[in-house]
Amino acid sequence: MSTLHKNLIFRIGLPLAFFFFILWIIILADSANYNFAFYVVGSVPYGDKIGHALLYGVMAILLNFGLGFKTKKFLGFNMQIGAMIVLLFAGLEELSQYYFPSRSLDFYDFLADFIGVVLASYIVNQLKN
Repeated sequence: MSTLHKNLIFRIGLPLAFFFFILWIIILADSANYNFAFYVVGSVPYGDKIGHALLYGVMAILLNFGLGFKTKKFLGFNMQIGAMIVLLFAGLEELSQYYFPSRSLDFYDFLADFIGVVLASYIVNQLKN
């Protein structure tokens, strides 16, 4: 297997695997099928918000890596395309919670997602320069 082929698998496989991990968490929460991790996160002050920031921040890093850290001008800012995709997904996922009795639509969850994505993007951008 060539180095280019391995690199492509790495660039696609990591973000995809992490995306499926986030989907698994969403499915568990939507079905109210809470496991040990949910209770641990819930016992930490602001654990839910910290979890949101970390999960979506890591997802943004991995997706930006997979997309080669490409950027696009948006609202006057040069934004990483992966970050925009993750924020769109996070917003849609948060809005979908309205339709699940076990979930609650929470602006502060989306704010935590946003902060995680922006901080992760900023840190990666600083490390690249």
